[in-house]
Amino acid sequence: MNTPYDTTLCLEELRDALALHGITLPSLRVGVPALIALGGCNVGTARELAAVLRKAAER
Repeated sequence: MNTPYDTTLCLEELRDALALHGITLPSLRVGVPALIALGGCNVGTARELAAVLRKAAER
């Protein structure tokens, strides 16, 4: 079972990884119970995220 601290560390790792690709999810947060809530994002951000994931899958 993950602790709230583990979840917070994971959240920061995800935020940092997204930032490497210029992607910011302002509503990214730790939810309850110890889940990472990605929240809503606009269409442009969703497209950027999809493009990064597709490119990573090609490797």
